[in-house]
Amino acid sequence: MVRVIAGLWQWRRNPLRRTTDLLEAWVALAAALLIAVGGIVAGCAAGSAAKGALLRSVRTQAQERHQVWATADRAVPRAAVDSDPEASAARDMHRRVDAHWTARDGSGHSGQVAAPRTVQQGGRFRIWTDGRGQVVPRPMDAGTAGAHAVLAGLGAAAVAAGAAEGGRRLVVRRMLVCRYRRWERAWERAGQDWGRAGAGS
Repeated sequence: MVRVIAGLWQWRRNPLRRTTDLLEAWVALAAALLIAVGGIVAGCAAGSAAKGALLRSVRTQAQERHQVWATADRAVPRAAVDSDPEASAARDMHRRVDAHWTARDGSGHSGQVAAPRTVQQGGRFRIWTDGRGQVVPRPMDAGTAGAHAVLAGLGAAAVAAGAAEGGRRLVVRRMLVCRYRRWERAWERAGQDWGRAGAGS
């Protein structure tokens, strides 16, 4: 921003300054202001909207998801080794087991679920279920919602800044095309008079 303003100041009374040079500098200043101000506004607005929506989701999940006790029936054989280090780390902490559990409404359920590796056959562990007893992921917490909102705000700010810079480049490109066309017309007129007496050649 400071460099753009300094450039504008230097062009004010420069005898070699062309109108297009000054216009390009003003376009650069406008783009810098849009990036600085528009990016912040867009990021704050998007982050605030995302945080509100995510916190509503947090409250909804907290009401609809419940922890219940499950009993391990038997371990499920391990699948082939996964090359993904994150998946491998998660597999080292948990393993799949056949288990049965009672939902909050009193209905019985069974199926394959992820259990801590320390759970043995007949051992009990906690799982998350919905109101019908179906296994669901752990509900989102407020900290995770806040982190996602920050990422959404940063993404919106980056998009706004990219749009401003893209607009600046398009305008400058259009100005360059117009400048080149004027030069071509000037050269054509000069070529018609080239070598004539009194033409200044």
